[in-house]
Amino acid sequence: MILLDPDLDPDPAPPLKAVKRKSAPAQSTDQSLPTARTLGRFLTQAQAAIRLRGQVTVLLTSDVAIRSLNRRFRGKNKATDVLSFPADADAPGPEKIAGDLAISVPTAQRQAAEQGHSLSTEIKVLILHGLLHLAGYDHEADAGEMARRERLLRARLRLPQGLIERAAVPRRAKPPRKPAAKARSAGTRP
Repeated sequence: MILLDPDLDPDPAPPLKAVKRKSAPAQSTDQSLPTARTLGRFLTQAQAAIRLRGQVTVLLTSDVAIRSLNRRFRGKNKATDVLSFPADADAPGPEKIAGDLAISVPTAQRQAAEQGHSLSTEIKVLILHGLLHLAGYDHEADAGEMARRERLLRARLRLPQGLIERAAVPRRAKPPRKPAAKARSAGTRP
């Protein structure tokens, strides 16, 4: 199930500075929010690929809201792209619930622009990553198992580079700035 935070702008403005990667193939850089139907179909497809059973709810929200969730549940006072909340396996009830995901649309939009692909594609990458966490994978504690599984599933689902791979690639260092000219006091010569 896909939920849209009522405080989220349903038609976010494109980022001020869209950066295209030179090595990325020409892809759509559409920054409009995909429909709940489109994302719901992808969610079903991705869950089947992972073999994750049970209901998953995906909340598309703002940086402010996800920062609050991140602070409350992880003790990190910053916005992030996706948070996963696995359900209690022993919870009573007739329907199995796998868990919930929260995705920051503004963060996804910035990342989509950086990666040179559409917002829809970035949200799908984030859904897949979050679903793997719901399935019990943890890239911070395993020996590359989640990264390998994510890479395999991204290929099957025709998605670009994932979050784990992006984090592993060091960002190019910015060239050093030229030092500012020193101020000279009156009456001195160079």
